[in-house]
Amino acid sequence: MFFIIGLGLSDEKDVTLRGLEAIKSSSRIYLEAYTSILMVQKERLETFYEKNIILADRDMVETQSDEILHNADKEDVSLLVVGDPFGATTHTDIILRARSLNIPVRVIHNASIMNAVGACGLQLYNFGQTVSLVFFTESWKPDSFYDRIKENADLGMHTLVLLDIKVKEQSEENLARGRKIYEPPRYMSIPLAVSQLIEVEQSRQSGTLSPDSTLAIALSRVGGGDGHERIVAGTLTELSQHPAEKFGEPLHSLVIVGKRLHHLEVDYAQEFAVNKENWRKVAKEIYGCALDE
Repeated sequence: MFFIIGLGLSDEKDVTLRGLEAIKSSSRIYLEAYTSILMVQKERLETFYEKNIILADRDMVETQSDEILHNADKEDVSLLVVGDPFGATTHTDIILRARSLNIPVRVIHNASIMNAVGACGLQLYNFGQTVSLVFFTESWKPDSFYDRIKENADLGMHTLVLLDIKVKEQSEENLARGRKIYEPPRYMSIPLAVSQLIEVEQSRQSGTLSPDSTLAIALSRVGGGDGHERIVAGTLTELSQHPAEKFGEPLHSLVIVGKRLHHLEVDYAQEFAVNKENWRKVAKEIYGCALDE
């Protein structure tokens, strides 16, 4: 059996009982280590699970899946995924490969940012398409995400923006020369993400991400507990001017608040606002939210 097991959002104790049983039964265990990260090192997982774990980078999962799937029709093999297994299309691909080899597959779900984002107080029913925001370079500034945010905004829906991470990435020079030299890990911060959003708004000028009148909520280490989780709310301008250290440690996500904003969402998220008075003012005057004063 080939298991794909969600590990949840925080540490080694977030695995489900069903997931732990599958891990214990497996002869080989891989940890997918590039679409997201846990808040603990691999060694913590190995101690808790009492199993050795093989780190599976992008190359292994995407181009060497046969190695992972080897003998999975005769013995149990597990691929561990931070969050939920279907949080990345990579995992859909490896399931299709397993099926083509007639290997039985079992998916064991867990919490992911896709549902844990509700911690900020916005209702999950009111979210539209999720988008990803990549690191801009001098020569590459893709802005197709803006169209998705605008589509959501036109419907009044919130947008979850997943911020880029760079793990085991090569520089253009090393890639061109075929040198297996990797850059240090990088995790997009909230200030950088907001600055990129504002840069694209200045180019597009549709008002979808108007800095002074667009509410947003920044999240860090959702589900971390023990003081690790951070949530900060405000306009894009307020978030851009907020001290970087106040947003907490990576990983970060950002929610662009849609106009279909309910007064209970305003009240709940107000607790996280940089400026509570301005949070309510923008919600009432720009978003048209009926608030009890």
